[in-house]
Amino acid sequence: MKYFDKNAWIYLDGRFVKAEAAGADLFSQSVHYGFSAIEGIRAYNTHNGTRLFKAEQHYDRLRRSCEQVGIDFPWDTNALVDKTYELLDRNNLRSAYIRPLVTTGRNMYLTPAQDTSISITAWEWGPFLGAGLISTTLSPHRRPSPLSVPATAKVSGQYVASILATTEAGKRGFDEAILLDQEGFVAQASSNNLFIEKNNTLYTPARGHIFPGITRQAVLELASIFSITVVEKQLTPDDLKTADSAFLTGTATGIVGIASLDGVAFPEAWSDTLGATIQRAYKNLTLEKENYEVII
Repeated sequence: MKYFDKNAWIYLDGRFVKAEAAGADLFSQSVHYGFSAIEGIRAYNTHNGTRLFKAEQHYDRLRRSCEQVGIDFPWDTNALVDKTYELLDRNNLRSAYIRPLVTTGRNMYLTPAQDTSISITAWEWGPFLGAGLISTTLSPHRRPSPLSVPATAKVSGQYVASILATTEAGKRGFDEAILLDQEGFVAQASSNNLFIEKNNTLYTPARGHIFPGITRQAVLELASIFSITVVEKQLTPDDLKTADSAFLTGTATGIVGIASLDGVAFPEAWSDTLGATIQRAYKNLTLEKENYEVII
């Protein structure tokens, strides 16, 4: 996939520069140790114009991620939101994925670098896992322990485990991997949160070993609006295997239904599930449509 061409702009430390001229510091602590923080934001082409979805929440979370691991974050959220809109305009993007990245400076010691840098890039990108139902597998790789790196910090180095899990799953013919936590409970997919449906109730892994996504929170809020019961608890692999249906949530992904786990199809037709109801409502929410057009 090509993320930019010679005409693409990025935002870098207070100015807009051409993407191909940005360069990289090969002595950066981010390059050597993965000591950086990232975010993912969606822009949607709505009837009200181009709209960033929950941009303030994403930039506030980026700040918290940096604070949790000792990365300096001197930037103002509102200013970053404004620069993001300007970046979209410069690149003539109406619907896009945006990647803010905070990198750290030169320091070969295992202590935080003193200087930090922020960049914002954007490109056209459809749903991360596509628009159809996906196949999943339980991964032999585990979600990193929160005793090593805070589970709620979106730190770049955490995604090595995700790359390993998706690569292994892909080699076995699956679309996505489901990771367990260090205690053997179901945690999440490689970069998405998980919900399962059982007897007209939604269940999702509790906080602690998961990354609690902004889309996950949006699902909880929509479920409350529609009087759908959601239980946050530790889920076992058997809970997942015996579910009526399941789906994943994430900014890049949106909401995507899961067709099967390790080759075994979930019994309920996706169109009849609570997940499909939430999926329709979420799409309308991102497009700023007041009428969710959902029948419970």
